[in-house]
Amino acid sequence: MDFAWSDQQRELLNAVGRFASQQLNYDVIENDREGIFNHEAWKKCGDFGIQGLLVPTDYGGLGTTVAALERLGYACRDNGLLFSINAHMWTAIIPLVYNGSEAQKKKYLPGLCNGTLIGGNAMSEPNSGSDAFSLTTTAIKKGSRYILNGSKIFVTNGPIADLLVVFATVDKTRGTDGISAFLVEKNSPGMNVARKLEKMGLRTSPMAEVFFENCEVPEENLLGKEGGGAFLFTRSMTWERGCILASAVGSMQRLLETCIRYANERKQGGQSIGKYQLVASKIVDMKVRVESSRHMLYYYGWLSGHRKSVYLEAAMTKLHIADCWVKCSEDAIQIHGGYGYMTEYEVERELRDAIASKLYSGTSEIQRNIVASMLGL
Repeated sequence: MDFAWSDQQRELLNAVGRFASQQLNYDVIENDREGIFNHEAWKKCGDFGIQGLLVPTDYGGLGTTVAALERLGYACRDNGLLFSINAHMWTAIIPLVYNGSEAQKKKYLPGLCNGTLIGGNAMSEPNSGSDAFSLTTTAIKKGSRYILNGSKIFVTNGPIADLLVVFATVDKTRGTDGISAFLVEKNSPGMNVARKLEKMGLRTSPMAEVFFENCEVPEENLLGKEGGGAFLFTRSMTWERGCILASAVGSMQRLLETCIRYANERKQGGQSIGKYQLVASKIVDMKVRVESSRHMLYYYGWLSGHRKSVYLEAAMTKLHIADCWVKCSEDAIQIHGGYGYMTEYEVERELRDAIASKLYSGTSEIQRNIVASMLGL
């Protein structure tokens, strides 16, 4: 395995870093406090090509690696914006790339890539929890349309989405084989984005409940085959688990460098606090977590690029990076002491944002179950 970058790749990664540091880091504290999504920054990312990183160029994308998302996380401090971008890419764009018809791709992918459209995923339900496939939302075929009824919760980008990938049951007697996926556009009759959900962290990424009451969806908006929703969801979740925390690796690298600077500048007892073993040990542990997380991320990317099975590696990558991000954020606060608890130092926000990584895309407990089952346990 060779993780070295070509000159062209390095040029792109450097461009991503410059773009993000110069264009995306404004009003972050205020937007986090008020729970405001930065539409202008989203559009700038679309113009640059961030949302289309993994999309074939025929449909308006760039085509590159998870390293660009890592660099984005390093240079951009708005984790909520990055989370919205990731949700958009892995749960809306990827299903279209792999399961969409040519007509669907041509209709939606250019806008999803250039930032003029915002996508999301509506899978979780109030009573489904970690059993994602225990759906009560139904889709009944009537003539040339499907009629959707039910409710979804924790819909990332829900309040701002132009297009949702909605999962519903067309035949309960078939179990998971009765689940289908649908492309539902904003303002579709019968779809109601009920309320914005307030969150502990990732506050700049909007989330909502969505209700469907006799919502009519044209049959041409069926995504993939009828009854193929479970396979489609599992495939997109594998992509998401392996890649969604790429930006978190960049965030951890930024935290590490911030802590090194602070430990060298902050004096106690006549010397820099970095000279004290307990502080230095925390920073060393942060470095180990960053490097191990980066290795797992790149290894997952290498396997995916070589069309290898990655179901196990995706779960391990998600599990490990989430644990590391939370612990690095905790250590960063501890190293900064009281200042780390203050909003203006922008360290406490990292912890609030990081904690959610152990919940979304399957909880850490679910990832452990997946790994255990793949090991024959």
